[in-house]
Amino acid sequence: MLFVDFDNTLHRADAYVVGDDVVAAEPGVVLFEYASVLERLLEPYPEVLIVLSTDWVEAVGFERARDALPIASLRERVIGATRMDSGLDELAFSSLTRGQQILRYVARHRLTSWLALDDRRDGFATCMLNLVHCQRGVGLGDIDVQKMLRDRLRMTFYVKTDWG
Repeated sequence: MLFVDFDNTLHRADAYVVGDDVVAAEPGVVLFEYASVLERLLEPYPEVLIVLSTDWVEAVGFERARDALPIASLRERVIGATRMDSGLDELAFSSLTRGQQILRYVARHRLTSWLALDDRRDGFATCMLNLVHCQRGVGLGDIDVQKMLRDRLRMTFYVKTDWG
């Protein structure tokens, strides 16, 4: 499972809702500019599914957040969001750190292999190896973060063979 945030990960800025649209907070930033990078890195791992951990789900709803992903193969991997089936009301859920939100989902679904792609570190202290941290204003455009994600995908979702 890969938990995916959008802002400062799949594009290098925050985004906000204006009327019926979602726009980048920084001029010149194209929303989802790094979606193709994520698609390329996930290609060797068809079994890796995506859970949205982005605040977009609260702002525009799950379906619209999922459908905002510009690449069909990424949308097809999305199976839910941390906000869905959390067992908490919106206020209680929103008061949790990002790491707590994800760890709650991990525990509820008894996940053993998972990663999170996020620009926030709050709540991940006990599971830093599961976090692929993106810098604000850079996101997945950072070559070092791409390498880290590639390496963590390999370590977490390695291909099992008959001989080992």
